[in-house]
This record gives sequence, C-alpha cells and structure tokens, in this order.
Amino acid sequence: MSRKFPRYALLSIVLFLHGCFTPRPPQPPTKPVTPSVLYEAVAWDGVDGWKDDQVQESWGAFLNSCKAIAARPDWTRVCTAAQTSSGTRQFFEANFTPYRIVQTDGQTNIDSGLITGYYEPLLHGSRQPSAAFPVALYAPPDDLLTVELGDLYPELAGKRVRGRVQGKKVVPYYTRGELSGQAVLKGKELVWVDNAVDAFFLEVQGTGRVQLTDGTTIRIAYADQNGQPYRSIGRYLVDHGEMTLDQASAQQIRSWVAAHPDRKQEVLNANPSVVFFREEQIAESDPGPKGALAVPLTAGRSLAVDPQFVPLGAPVFLATTQPESAEPLRRLVLAQDTGGAIRGINRGDLFWGSGPAAGDSAGRMKQRGRMWLLWPKGVPLPVSRLQ
Repeated sequence: MSRKFPRYALLSIVLFLHGCFTPRPPQPPTKPVTPSVLYEAVAWDGVDGWKDDQVQESWGAFLNSCKAIAARPDWTRVCTAAQTSSGTRQFFEANFTPYRIVQTDGQTNIDSGLITGYYEPLLHGSRQPSAAFPVALYAPPDDLLTVELGDLYPELAGKRVRGRVQGKKVVPYYTRGELSGQAVLKGKELVWVDNAVDAFFLEVQGTGRVQLTDGTTIRIAYADQNGQPYRSIGRYLVDHGEMTLDQASAQQIRSWVAAHPDRKQEVLNANPSVVFFREEQIAESDPGPKGALAVPLTAGRSLAVDPQFVPLGAPVFLATTQPESAEPLRRLVLAQDTGGAIRGINRGDLFWGSGPAAGDSAGRMKQRGRMWLLWPKGVPLPVSRLQ
C-alpha cells in the first residue's frame, strides 16, 4: 500500500535604482532547513520496554522479512543465522545494534513522531452494480503512466512520478474529483460495494476483503495510485470547523458523513489521491494480506514506515501507547509496508489485523511514539540511501 513532479524555480534579477545613497549588496536567499535523520546507537537497556516484550511473538514476522531480504548482502548473515534459532531475545541482542531514530535540523533533535494504525476491513459487494451496490472498486486505468526518474537522471534513482499523456506532454493524472467525469475507468471495475465511505477507507488501508453476494470472499489489494498527494479528510473537517483534531478518528468521520450525506462527495474529494486495486483469491490457510515488502503482514507485529528513513524488512522496536490511552504499547515489530500518508521520520502505522475489533483499534490510534532501528552488527548504516 507512494509520487511528484519536480519543480524548478527561476532566479529573480533585482534592479537597484541609483540615487543619493549607496544600496546594500543583495543578500543571498535564506535556504529552508530540511530535517535529516540521525541514528544514535544505544545500549539495549536504552530501548524503552525491550526487556518486557515477548519478542518471540515477532519471530514469524521476522522470518517473513528474511524471505524477501535474505539475498541482500546486508542481511544474508543474520537471516542465515535465523534458520537455526528459535527467536529469543538473545538472538536479537547478539546479531543487532539498536539505533534511536532522531529527526534533527542541526539545532533541535526530536525523537518521537505520530503512530497510527491500520487494518484489513471487510466490505460487502457484488460482481454487478445495483442500487444496493453502487460504488465501484477499480483496477489501474490503461492511460496511467509511471515514469522512473532514475532512468532519465541517475541522481534521481528510486524516485518516480505518475501521470498521463496530453498531446506531447506528460501531465499529472486526474484527481479524485476529476476522475468522476472521465471515461478512463470504464471496464476497469473489479467489484461494486455498498458504501462509498467504506470504499474510501479501503483505499486508505490499502487492502481488504470483500464478501460477495454468492457467499465467496475475495481480497482486494493495492495495485497502483494516481500520483496525487494524500490529503487527510479528517484534517479537512478540522480545518472547516466540523470537528476538533482530537475527534478526527475514522469512527467520528463516518458518523459526520452519515449526518451530512449532501457533503459526502465534497469531503471525499478533499483527498485527490486515488488507489487502484487488484483481486486476489483467499486460500483456506490464508496467511494474511501482503504489504509493500510482498510478504504477509502479521497482526500487531507489522509496521508501515517511510522507507526513506526505515529500510523495508528491518526490525524496529516501537514504544508508544494503546489507542486513546496512556497504557504503554512497546514491542518489536517489522517494517513490512508503506503508505501514502506515512511520510517522515518516526512516522509509523501499526497493522492491527482483520475484523471489527482490529478496525476499532486502528481507527482510534493516533499516538506519539518513538522508534529504534535494529540493524545487523558490523553492517554500515544505510544513511546514504535514506537522506
């Protein structure tokens, strides 16, 4: 369950009038300070809650990560060692160094950030549209282009933009509001569901299940995105005075939209980002939805991160609190997913699993938290790739 065109500014030429005074020489423009990430090595007793967590509960998630990253030189040794281990605390202490993740601007250091939650929702749908199932979930449209900027400019390796061709130019792809008037999605419908708000939150979660009218259940998984930036509709409602920031949970947003049906589309269109899906069959022994690392997510032990600052696959120790609570939530998790809204240093999104209880916890989670990156001993930190 990631997207922008570069902008180039033209330099202004300042003309000075000659008078009876000597003008001061032009001053160089002040460049804004871009925060960067620091990784501060700490002892294990400097990791809040490390001794209290049942770290073996994360072992299956760690082995899943190794399936994706073991061939990388940084991870070969530790993933090979994992094959003969039972996932004890001693294994991690012997093979990893914990690094406190800190945001700095050169003067101020911040070691905490926003921790939210997500889950795999269950929607009700049909293979055919009807009055009961009027909202379509779409596969990627044929005119959506993905441009790998590194193919054009090596210094932009790893960055990409999405757009469409208009004449001889590539322009930004349609926003959510613009797509409603376009024919490009015709024939791209996967299924139809019964609720537009549920469909919207499915895009935010990135994956979910749809129970069809014939009794079967399928998984709808992230396939692509329109390249537009993610905008929080909760923030939109707060900015328009409809609720306070503390009230802006998924549950409160649902209640507000239900009470103001005439403004539903206005609020949904406040987020120009659109997610497109693919259909997956669910096996009887379903291991769970797959994240950006392409391995199954583990409830309570998988974390969506910004991969600029936390490499996918890496263990992370998370110290935060339970949703809407001061009760500590401190555990070893694995960076196995990303998200359009998960941007920044110490920004995390905890996967709660599937079903109503997971949805309730995920919808209410908006806590402050700290993170420690666990990195293989003797392996250089990936600073050059993260800044």
